Amino acid sequence: MSENQTPFFSYKGRPLVRKGDAIYYGSMGDDFVVMLNVLSHTKNGELDLADAVTIQLMRTDTTINPMDIVVKKAEKKGLYQALDIANIWLERALEGKLE
Repeated sequence: MSENQTPFFSYKGRPLVRKGDAIYYGSMGDDFVVMLNVLSHTKNGELDLADAVTIQLMRTDTTINPMDIVVKKAEKKGLYQALDIANIWLERALEGKLE
């Protein structure tokens, strides 16, 4: 890695990229990624914690119909629960075991 490149944060070996309240989990070079969207925050002292988070398992193929990109959707309370589900969905999707 060159000195100008910034390493990605990761969760269970897969990259996490955040832009505002949207977090992408997984590699865009794979067939699927997960988008987590923080819908609301709660205050814990000076920290803003994610409260409600939507999870969307998405195909990365840009040639398919945009209506077919989202494969699964859910909503969870808290970022950790959302990331845990995201990891399970992404592993299964990349192994070809979609339900």
